[in-house]
Amino acid sequence: MEWLNYHHLLYFWVVAREGGLAPAGKILRLSHPTLSAQIKKLEEGLGVALFEKRGRKLALTETGKVAYRYASEIFGLGSEMREALRGQRPGGPLRLVVGISDVLPKLLVRHLLAPALAEVPAPTLVCREDRFDRLLADLAAHELDVVLADAPVPPGAAVRAYSHLLGESPVAALAAPALARGLKRGFPKSLDQAPVLVPLEGSPLRRALNAWFARHELSPRVVAEGEDSALLKEFAADGLGVVFIPAVIAPAVSQRYGLVELGEVAGVRDRYYAITVERKLAHPSVVAIRDAKDELFG
Repeated sequence: MEWLNYHHLLYFWVVAREGGLAPAGKILRLSHPTLSAQIKKLEEGLGVALFEKRGRKLALTETGKVAYRYASEIFGLGSEMREALRGQRPGGPLRLVVGISDVLPKLLVRHLLAPALAEVPAPTLVCREDRFDRLLADLAAHELDVVLADAPVPPGAAVRAYSHLLGESPVAALAAPALARGLKRGFPKSLDQAPVLVPLEGSPLRRALNAWFARHELSPRVVAEGEDSALLKEFAADGLGVVFIPAVIAPAVSQRYGLVELGEVAGVRDRYYAITVERKLAHPSVVAIRDAKDELFG
């Protein structure tokens, strides 16, 4: 019987996940030659090439992509087993490890997580903020219990996961009082040539805003783009431009940052998802988040 060398498989998996020998070497504390040699042994044992060189970078072959998916499930199950065994310890606190897409407003995240923290006993909450694609990879590796995001799992994604819609919210435009005085009357036409603070291109909200600007024949002046919605709110508080916020948290944002609501962006809605590897939610804290969604979104 041929045995798979799981040490070699682990090295391959980390290199593929981290995108190269250098970042993987830092995590595994191994030199580039050692990692390269171990992966070569894995390829020889399997009889296939897992990586190919593209310029100076390593890229997964089609066979390598298949191997990566299997490796993710293998090491994900190992992580799941450790967590299950730890959960059997008497008195051990339940943990909720949440991946948070970096574009989500932090105030909204706090409201989404509130039902889990209200449980008795409350779980130990671990929050990891990152790009959506990286969080999905961590979810597939069972390093996260749930991912909170403003988009579902994209079609054709290598990650097998399920998107649970938590709710949706209209979007409101807010600005500092001095700027709002000249824009509130005549909104939304008043936004033509007005300074705005918007999410990065490619994000769901940015695409919706761009379409809304086009429908109303508006050409606002983009002063700043950013992933961090908290930073955009800080800019708005300084009077640099109009910021676009989920209407469900607009009153709290207005109070915290001293902003004035200009009006709702008609037809634009932000959607929020809890993404898990299970079709049927199992973690009690994630179930609590799902069951309390109507309290926030109505």
